[in-house]
Amino acid sequence: MSETPAVAIVGMAGRFPGARDVAEFWRNLRTGVCSIADFDEEELRAAGVEAGPGYVSSKGFLSEADRFEHELFGFNATEAAALDPQHRLLLETAWSALEDAGYDPRAAPERTGVYVGGAPSEHAIAAQVDAGLRARLGPMHVRIFTDREFLAGWLSYRLGLDGPSMTVQTGCSTSLTTVHVAVQALLVGECDLAVAGGVSIESPYPRGYVYEPGGISSPDGRCRPFDEKAAGTVGGDGVGLVVLRRLEDAVADGDPIYAVIRGSAAGNDGAARVGFTAPGVDGQLAAIVEAWASAGLEAADAQFLEAHGTGTDLGDRIEVEAAAAAFDGARRCAIGSVKSNVGHLNAAAGVAGLIKVALMLSHRTMVPTVNVTRPHPDLDLHTTPFHLLTTAEGWQRPPGGTRLAGVSSLGIGGTNVHVVLEEPPTPSVPRATPATVKRVPVVLPLSARTREQLVTAAGRLAAALREPGAPTLADVAHTLAHGRAALDVRAYVVASTHEEAATALDTLTCGSSPLGEAWTAGQEVAWPTGRRVHLPTYPFAGPRHGALTLTARPAAQEQPPPGDTAEAVTELFMTTLGLPDRAELTKTYFTVGGDSLTAVFLVGELRDRFTLDVPIELFLNELPMNELIARILREDDDDPLGDLLDELER
Repeated sequence: MSETPAVAIVGMAGRFPGARDVAEFWRNLRTGVCSIADFDEEELRAAGVEAGPGYVSSKGFLSEADRFEHELFGFNATEAAALDPQHRLLLETAWSALEDAGYDPRAAPERTGVYVGGAPSEHAIAAQVDAGLRARLGPMHVRIFTDREFLAGWLSYRLGLDGPSMTVQTGCSTSLTTVHVAVQALLVGECDLAVAGGVSIESPYPRGYVYEPGGISSPDGRCRPFDEKAAGTVGGDGVGLVVLRRLEDAVADGDPIYAVIRGSAAGNDGAARVGFTAPGVDGQLAAIVEAWASAGLEAADAQFLEAHGTGTDLGDRIEVEAAAAAFDGARRCAIGSVKSNVGHLNAAAGVAGLIKVALMLSHRTMVPTVNVTRPHPDLDLHTTPFHLLTTAEGWQRPPGGTRLAGVSSLGIGGTNVHVVLEEPPTPSVPRATPATVKRVPVVLPLSARTREQLVTAAGRLAAALREPGAPTLADVAHTLAHGRAALDVRAYVVASTHEEAATALDTLTCGSSPLGEAWTAGQEVAWPTGRRVHLPTYPFAGPRHGALTLTARPAAQEQPPPGDTAEAVTELFMTTLGLPDRAELTKTYFTVGGDSLTAVFLVGELRDRFTLDVPIELFLNELPMNELIARILREDDDDPLGDLLDELER
């Protein structure tokens, strides 16, 4: 192992075409599944798309990308519908990534940084031109709910993460750039834990593209990087995040580590290319060389390169030329690209490749690039260190060396990023195994937002405990107690063995335990200590909130019905706050999800639609909603605008 300061990947989460989580993603990669979807005319028509000449109805489609468990993150239904699907999925994925690393998403360590980026989305564009939405929510609300500028801010705010919070944008290399920035922040001490990655949800609905001869898109809806039939790329949607710690801290705490980031670098081609969108050899070469130099390692010792690999003629040729020069002297190095499996995920492309290679190192298995048969003759791969894999194969450790890989990501605009990955270190103190642990009863606490989700979570955990190599029950209990949010619906099981635990989880048979009873009663519990381990994460079960589109104009917002003003004002509050029924009116404004920006919007609506001059201070009172509305209806203030400006200034 190199002694150069390094960073450990201790948690990962993602949703990719054909994969609801990282475990499904790995199964698809290992078995060589192409998850690019082909839509029929009926599906496209239902999504408002009329496919004309040259239209290719294929995409790396992310199923149910418009679902969001908004209550878990403090949004009401109206806000959730306005929130861009990219923000929704990034929030849920950050929750899962922190859980995977063994941290409670609502109580992450201090100085946890956020480094994320996103792509342009149809929802965000449609929101800006939707006059009805802007009238209902106000321009400021529309912007903070849809602009990718606020991706990092929402994560930090809703999860209480107080480290640096940055939205990073470098085109297609965005998500790998966020990892590079996060690594640097950890190494210089700006944060102690970091969440990094990206999201790209162009639209949660079926979409294809128009093929243009000579363009970058594939004519047949398949991406074949470095292959003799390579003819272009295919777009896709996805989201991926990694949780990072300094290696020394992760090793000291005995964290399970997927892979180690030994070095990284980012640069730009500058003007040394034929056009703004064209890649450059020198810039890519410089990024790779600098990354391996920062790692204190030789690129020639790598056994795998996860390339940007879009399947375009110019892009693949330039990338192979630059990589071959950087990896010169390598004995034999496989080259691949995850875009053949899921399409080009835009701002999430780099982190998808990073997660792929981290999984390969963790499982000691190299996976194939799909849709390929023979290398493109123009690439002259036989003169380079590289070869294509068409089947999965075991990743053997080189004699006297270590498993090493590089991951590249290139962005339109010239920003090139390269990350050096190494296999996880062998623990200095081997983890205990079920066979070496004394059998004593252990309490496994569970919680969820609903009973149905609790049952689902218990079933997933039972399946994990039956897997070969499952962690000890003591470590499972520690992770469940300290690495999961304590939600309202609770249960527990008591067991001495994995099979006992799995059987009890299948039926949620609690047994008897004062510790467990205190937990289900909502009391503070002093749990036994252990180590963090990877376990199944929270089973989200939010409703579909849809997304705005440009293909079919959203229905015009109905104005409040004429008649009684009190009824109309009540309906305004119900709609704006997304209240399911009038029983919610007995709760206070902030309890049902109201905030200061919503209050500003409501003050404006009350003035413009009902000529009611209401001071914003009313919203700050801890009044039941029905009493607040009654106060509003009888309030007569001489200078509401002045009061509002004074309040905002304060």
